[in-house]
Amino acid sequence: MSTHIVWHDLTVTKQERYALKGHKGAVIWLTGLSGSGKSTIANAVDYQLHGQSIHSYVLDGDNIRHGLNANLGFSNEDRKENIRRIGEVAKLFAESGQIVMTAFISPFIEDREIARQLFEADEFIEVYVKCPIETCEARDPKGLYRKAREGIIPEFTGISSPYEAPTQPEITIETDVLNIEEAAAKIIQYLRTHHFIQ
Repeated sequence: MSTHIVWHDLTVTKQERYALKGHKGAVIWLTGLSGSGKSTIANAVDYQLHGQSIHSYVLDGDNIRHGLNANLGFSNEDRKENIRRIGEVAKLFAESGQIVMTAFISPFIEDREIARQLFEADEFIEVYVKCPIETCEARDPKGLYRKAREGIIPEFTGISSPYEAPTQPEITIETDVLNIEEAAAKIIQYLRTHHFIQ
């Protein structure tokens, strides 16, 4: 860890950024198995928010691993570091006044709780994208489950590595029951009810 670093306060406050944009910043942390629909839901919410002139952005697991986290693998240690970095980046987005969706498996409760601690109490919205593994595996849009079953991909969440489901998420979306429009509407309604957006 770096030493001799001093925190430098910004001149423009988070509240002033919120006032300029007309809405609060927050992170919508979507967690669930591969193939559960996290990225699809995140992009659907982002599209609706953008249509309402609300500043938002999507941080997607695959895309982040092409850049920011390109040096990380899928060991438990690397998974933890992956989520730590995402939490810090999401915090910057939220403090700038954006509503940021993070679409990551983020399989471990402890790591998600560490991310939650970076935010004020109401600004971390955990969304459990709940879907039976049989349904996720039947979808298998990237062929990952097949490769995991064949032993090509080691440490694959849900097959050879555990997934720890949230115990008290702010929102649960069952994607074997709801379609994408219904799932996105559930998140938008939460944001309205809790006064993140009008």
